[in-house]
Amino acid sequence: MLSSRFFWKLYAGYVLLVVIAVTVVGYLISERIATDMIADTERALHVRARLLEPIATPFLANGDYADLQERVRVLGADVATRITIIREDGIVIADSDEDPMIMDNHGARPEILAAREDGTGMSTRFSRTVAANLLYYAVAVRQAGRLVGFVRTSLPLTAIQGRIGRVRRLVALVGFGAAAFALVLGLVVARRVTAPLAAMTTAAESIAGGEYGHRVPAASRDEIGLLGSAFNRMAGELQERLATITEDRTKLLTILGGMTEGVLAVDGEQHVVHLNAAAGRILNVSPTDSLGKAIWDVTRVRQVSDILERAVEAQTDVNDELTLEVDGHRRVVQLHGAPLADGQGGLVGAVLVLHEVTELRRLETVRQDFVANVSHELKTPITAIRGLIDTIVEDPRMPAETQDRFQKKIQSQSIRLATLVTDLLTLARLDAAEGLLESEPVDLRDVVRATVDHFRADAEERRVNLVAEVDGDPVRVLGDGEALGLLCNNLVDNALKYTPEGGSIWVRLRANGAALIEVQDTGIGIAAEHLDRIFERFYRVDKARSRELGGTGLGLSIVKHITKAHGGAVTAESTLGVGSTFRVRIPLEPQTV
Repeated sequence: MLSSRFFWKLYAGYVLLVVIAVTVVGYLISERIATDMIADTERALHVRARLLEPIATPFLANGDYADLQERVRVLGADVATRITIIREDGIVIADSDEDPMIMDNHGARPEILAAREDGTGMSTRFSRTVAANLLYYAVAVRQAGRLVGFVRTSLPLTAIQGRIGRVRRLVALVGFGAAAFALVLGLVVARRVTAPLAAMTTAAESIAGGEYGHRVPAASRDEIGLLGSAFNRMAGELQERLATITEDRTKLLTILGGMTEGVLAVDGEQHVVHLNAAAGRILNVSPTDSLGKAIWDVTRVRQVSDILERAVEAQTDVNDELTLEVDGHRRVVQLHGAPLADGQGGLVGAVLVLHEVTELRRLETVRQDFVANVSHELKTPITAIRGLIDTIVEDPRMPAETQDRFQKKIQSQSIRLATLVTDLLTLARLDAAEGLLESEPVDLRDVVRATVDHFRADAEERRVNLVAEVDGDPVRVLGDGEALGLLCNNLVDNALKYTPEGGSIWVRLRANGAALIEVQDTGIGIAAEHLDRIFERFYRVDKARSRELGGTGLGLSIVKHITKAHGGAVTAESTLGVGSTFRVRIPLEPQTV
């Protein structure tokens, strides 16, 4: 308790009040006592001087001072008062305490001057004769109206000063006692006041440290108890509000962190206050290192800072689109900026949503290319068929040999058209039902052997050596047997088309952590710059040769879609003029225990 600053403030207030009160009262009392004592002394000196006046008059008037000194000494001793008889010219002729012969002329003493003027005079001063402060009272002595001298009485003030000193000591003692009492009283009052305040301070520090369940006792009904109750209510409401804020903040951060769109927020001075992982990925910056930095220091993309400035200045939503080059890859990003306001509606910054539309733009391009390619691929056989039919119809005398040749071309183009439509329908079915294909145990050995048997005659006709290398043990996967057969057919058919006479094709199947289908040929090969695109729809390395061989440009795209639908991956390796190898890896059927 003695270490409490509040206690010492309270105690200092008590002591100051007591000291001021005691000092003022003691001063007034001592001054009153001194005034009364001086007045009493003055009256006593006046009475004694008047009594001495008729005694001194004959001596002063006759000039005979023979017995005067002795009588004055005796009278002074009897009344305990110093008596001095002074002639009109200031010469001392008798004194009860000193030898008048050695005393100075008293004509210039203040009390003598006042008595000469007014009949009586009084003064207080230090007397070198008796070495003390004395109160002097002088009376003018007149004979027949003529001034003949003065009678002066005096008393030392030591008695008065001693009494005043005793009063002051008493006042000091009372003040000390009051200060001690104030200390005890201050301890009691301070304990009752500071104990709840200390508990509130501890509770406040605990709440500041995160312990929001801390409460203070509030049993009393005085102001301290009311303060404690209010503190507890405040702590409870604070705990609830912080819990709500924390929950909302956690939800918000979870939502922002899980968004595929980038979210970037800045304050009024364009310093980053939030940047989620998606925005960091799009802008190629670190979300953690960006907080608190100016937006132009975080990213040097001018459009980002410009759209934020426009959103703040216009105080409305702003949209834009930018193209970024990140790690050698082109990214297209849509920007949506909006002003950021606080709870009172004041503008405090701006927020920017970054939506990467690179894949969307690529898909739009693919769709446009696909539509253009489909239109072109369908137009070619349709135009050819129509032209041949129109020629036959318009020329009824066409030789039978020519007509037969035209009909065969019509048949060839119609087959090509049917194949193209079939492949398009297959791709459409795979796109629509990706991940929804039939899922049943399939032994890939049966699929590979059926494919090799199907193309055996075509290979012999083209004088191409077709070899199947299949493991003896079952290679089971979960999948759609028909789709897997189409996958193998397209790979082998593609190899046959581009393998010249005398070449070889190997179709291998083995289990190596996954089912691996490998089709290797000694064909014309594919240049390295085409390998990344050969699985795109309608992409042909040699368009003229592909059409000549009846290819639609969709076979490898179908292979990729079927592989992806089965959770696998397809790759291609090729060397121009040496041959190509296509590998399809599909997860094996899970083993049951």
